[in-house]
Amino acid sequence: MITHYIIMSSSYSKGKRIALDYIVNDENYTKLKEVIYKITKECGKDVSISTHFVQSDSKSWSSIVEKDHFFKDVEVIDTIENFIKMIKEDRILIGLDVAKYILVKVKCTHLKLEKLVYLCFAEYLCQYDDELYDDCIYAYKYGPIVKSVYEKYKGYGYKEIEKEEEIDTTDIYEMPSRSRILFAKDGIKKIKSIDNTIKKYGNLSAGELVDVTHKKNTPWDLSGRGKFTDKIITNEIIKKYHCFEH
Repeated sequence: MITHYIIMSSSYSKGKRIALDYIVNDENYTKLKEVIYKITKECGKDVSISTHFVQSDSKSWSSIVEKDHFFKDVEVIDTIENFIKMIKEDRILIGLDVAKYILVKVKCTHLKLEKLVYLCFAEYLCQYDDELYDDCIYAYKYGPIVKSVYEKYKGYGYKEIEKEEEIDTTDIYEMPSRSRILFAKDGIKKIKSIDNTIKKYGNLSAGELVDVTHKKNTPWDLSGRGKFTDKIITNEIIKKYHCFEH
């Protein structure tokens, strides 16, 4: 019998589970522990991975699938470097990830969604001195925006955005928006912060949120009030003046 040591994680960009498959023998058993150490060192100690010992009749991956259908449709990655690269890419959030999660929790127009996506960023930045997602904040005419969110949902105008339903299923291949955020770096901390921001601002109307972000001395106010094309609201301004948005 052949003993396989399988390390598994998820790839949100591919929408599937991924794995490394090592054949266990007396010579490499100790080295396998170093593989886990390398993954957690480069991807973060909170990275979501699982390990499995499986015995099969051959070294082939198909023999594992025949042994246990749990491993069906798992993509085997050829090197640890590529495995780590895929995980690291998926541990970075973008504004759209947060927007999709907000839409599961709150009924939003495009304007309200933009405000909440921004306020989630500002609250997290001020609390942890770190970015919630990997997007710049811009000062547009009607307030702070994330361009990717703006482009995706602007077509709704003043209408309520159709909820992007999360599928109620136990299928392991479904990647709901909450799990997407939890998989990111510091995911637990980020989801708690987002939930707290939604609790704080989510019941306000779009107009009331405009009043929040458009006050005097707010980051948007001090970044040109939408008068300049592609004017970025810097993290430094948000950290210093977000207090006026309460």
